[in-house]
Amino acid sequence: MAQSQRVPVLAMKGITKQFPGVLANDRVDFTLEQGEIHALLGENGAGKSTLMKILYGLYGADSGTISVRGQEALIREPNDALRLGIGMVHQHFMLVQQFTVAENLVLGSEPRRRGIFLDMNAAVAKVKEVSEQYGLAIDPNARITDISVGMQQRVEILKALLRGADILILDEPTAVLTPQEVSELFAIMRNLQARGKSIVFITHKLKEVMAISERVTVVRRGRVVGSLDTSSTSVDELARLMVGRDVELVVEKGPAHPGEEILVVDDLNVLDARRLPAVRGVSLSVRGGEILGIAGVDGNGQTQLVEAITGMRRCASGRVMLAGKDITNSEPRRLFESGVVHIPADRQRHGLILDFSIAENMVLQTYYRPPFSVKGRLNWEVIRSEARRLIEEFDIRTPGEDVPAGSLSGGNQQKVIVARELSRQPELVIAAQPTRGLDVGAIEFVHGRLVEARDAGKAVLLVSLELDEILALADRIAVMYEGEVVGVLSRDEATEELLGLMMAGAARGSDPDASEVATG
Repeated sequence: MAQSQRVPVLAMKGITKQFPGVLANDRVDFTLEQGEIHALLGENGAGKSTLMKILYGLYGADSGTISVRGQEALIREPNDALRLGIGMVHQHFMLVQQFTVAENLVLGSEPRRRGIFLDMNAAVAKVKEVSEQYGLAIDPNARITDISVGMQQRVEILKALLRGADILILDEPTAVLTPQEVSELFAIMRNLQARGKSIVFITHKLKEVMAISERVTVVRRGRVVGSLDTSSTSVDELARLMVGRDVELVVEKGPAHPGEEILVVDDLNVLDARRLPAVRGVSLSVRGGEILGIAGVDGNGQTQLVEAITGMRRCASGRVMLAGKDITNSEPRRLFESGVVHIPADRQRHGLILDFSIAENMVLQTYYRPPFSVKGRLNWEVIRSEARRLIEEFDIRTPGEDVPAGSLSGGNQQKVIVARELSRQPELVIAAQPTRGLDVGAIEFVHGRLVEARDAGKAVLLVSLELDEILALADRIAVMYEGEVVGVLSRDEATEELLGLMMAGAARGSDPDASEVATG
């Protein structure tokens, strides 16, 4: 029977969902064939996650129908979806950090001996069996807090499989993964597909769509604007469908004109939360008018380095200098008032107060200054006006400035932080994963703003796990491995292959300015 005549494993017809001030889904049609990987592509706030949350029973549709394996289904809550064989792996994991893998996986359905006693041996055995069946390689006795983000995601996938899921929804699954973990996830997805599972892959990353999916449906501002075979399209066409215009996938920038040293890090040593060395004798500098990119596999000291520079973690030894002044172990407010802005890697823990409104989040560091505060009283008219300006300038998808930041999509939360930080007049911009969770149009915009800051004579320290981003933006590239800078290359020297070897500790580079930095 031809594929067009087969009954799809899933069919959503005319799905409409409205929130106050936002039409999230506007008569959306979506189908999923048996055993396919179907990418659901769209900008931040386009409505793709909302559509899948309706399928999983987290939201109720205002209108439309859902059919599973040819039968119309009423899905009012996640338990309804689970009974139909639908599982969802959320962008932000739902695991108890202090529990083991096995304890998390049987939570709520614990195996019992004689109907009374908790049987963890049976739970461990079941986890091992299913983990090996799907090539997930998970240790059932490991505590969640001790395993990598990529491994935690495998636990979430295994949780859905243990509950009988044949249709898997993966919501932005690569947003927090390293390139190696992305490759491992794709191998798992292909293995699941080979065993008959059908997968909806929610994303905004065009290269990943091309690499893993058979079909792609593009959503823009709540409507489907295209559904096509991946083999018959291109990255450029998908970008146009997503954004509604041509997108510059590689930022245009001229040569850098570096000036005086703005940031100097000299022989810095930093301990991690366990009091073990995380940053080991790091020396580097960033000049005004240049972007220094820091590349490396996640967990090699980049996070602790940024936290030490920005006052979020104390340095064990060494110095941090800003425009000739010693700012080692300074409080974050002093750093901000000295001209440092920071886009943190973890937007929810360090970038936003989720219960506060967008307007309140926009002035977290400036609320006490005029014009936001007059004679000790907040000037709400000015605060809201500034928030509306930034919402428009940075295309933040929200009904208004009084909406809680926690109600926004992950990408729009990131835009709030980027808008707040880059709208100021800093001397030093520290950008850690600045485009994490952003779609291609927003990435283009943020990259452009970072280059504008460089061209205005600002120093930019860019920390990113995305090698493409480092290569696109950086004028010089420092590579970290096991807490050390193993080399600093000019952009002209850097290739993806060489950087990959350095990130794995298999090669070292050199920096013509390293001796100057080391001597301060």
